[in-house]
Amino acid sequence: MIAASRVDESSLHYRGWRVVLACFLMAFFMFGFGLYGQGVYLAELQRAHGWPGTLVSTASTFSFLLTSVLVIFTDELLARIGLRALILCGLSALGASTVLLALMQTPWQLYLAYALMSVGWTGMGTVVIATLLNAWFEQRRGLALSLAFNGATCGGIILVPLLLSLTGSIGFRAAMLAATLAMMVLVLPAVVTFVGWPVGMPLASGERQTGDGTAAPLHSRKALLANAAFWTMVLPIAIALLAQMGFIIHQVAFLEPLIGRASAGLAVTIMAAMAIVGRLSLGLFVDRLDPRLACAASMTSQAAALFVALQSTSPIVLLACCAVYGFSIGNMITFPPLIIQREIGSTAFAAAMGLGTSISGIVSAFGPGIVGLVRSFTGDYTIAFALCVVLDLVAAGVVLWRPGKSVARISTN
Repeated sequence: MIAASRVDESSLHYRGWRVVLACFLMAFFMFGFGLYGQGVYLAELQRAHGWPGTLVSTASTFSFLLTSVLVIFTDELLARIGLRALILCGLSALGASTVLLALMQTPWQLYLAYALMSVGWTGMGTVVIATLLNAWFEQRRGLALSLAFNGATCGGIILVPLLLSLTGSIGFRAAMLAATLAMMVLVLPAVVTFVGWPVGMPLASGERQTGDGTAAPLHSRKALLANAAFWTMVLPIAIALLAQMGFIIHQVAFLEPLIGRASAGLAVTIMAAMAIVGRLSLGLFVDRLDPRLACAASMTSQAAALFVALQSTSPIVLLACCAVYGFSIGNMITFPPLIIQREIGSTAFAAAMGLGTSISGIVSAFGPGIVGLVRSFTGDYTIAFALCVVLDLVAAGVVLWRPGKSVARISTN
């Protein structure tokens, strides 16, 4: 039982909701700058320096792979330097990265900026947010996660258009510096004021004191890798994210020949908006649902939407399919912490989230490439997206497998 469970989590006076606000802001800027903004950097750095697109995109890939390695060690970092210090390090690294992107002159600075962005992901990304909210909430954990991770989608909807607008009026350099300043003004006070562990839980979940008084992770990654519940959560999520990333990256290219550029852009907007609606809707009920069953339903709905989209050329039908698909996009990062907490336990939460996020990140990174490769061989997206449908259905089947309790939950002894 965590400290948060002893109070009324539904009360707006509960301090945990201020922690959710801080996490929302962290996700807003981390995903806005670190994920959705990368398309802006690609275009502007090519325009400013004449660098080939492969140089910038390779740096982006390097950043995602480095992030997948660094997040594995989140539990050790929480134990060694503490929660607030880790988040502030991540915030400082992200700020340094965006400033360097604005001021850089040489390619090596590009790779340094993206390496710093990876450090930002480690301190302000999915694993830290999920671990923090897991400590503060029990009855309303799903809603708290959904609200916080909506910051990620809002970062794409708000921050990226704002960057583009500012770039057109004051230039890319000034736009990045202004956005970085706004991040510091909003996030820094929220972290310093609101972020911390609940009373009676000074250390991260899953830590114990060593002989010299420092915190040490209670469980090893080796134990997690031998845990059936861990794999029946990580593998289907990774497979579903692979299919999801493949569709998202190729969505416009698939839709534009069928419904035109403007309608394809509208489809992207609808999908992003429905991702917010889906997170909020799930958050209201997920704490009363079986997370594995809800996860399988989300994967199946994505498969159904994509299957129908392959059968139609009607703009209305295709837009509706994108809306249905978008409804469950954001929930793919909400389900893992709920399953981990229920089946693996809070004592190994940070370690399981870090390792699971790393595996999912590496696997899903191949999604766009696989879809593009299949499309290049077949000449259209039919086979490529049919493969995504199959992957979603396989993932839905695997996530429903429930290991026995004696195997699933890691011992706390």
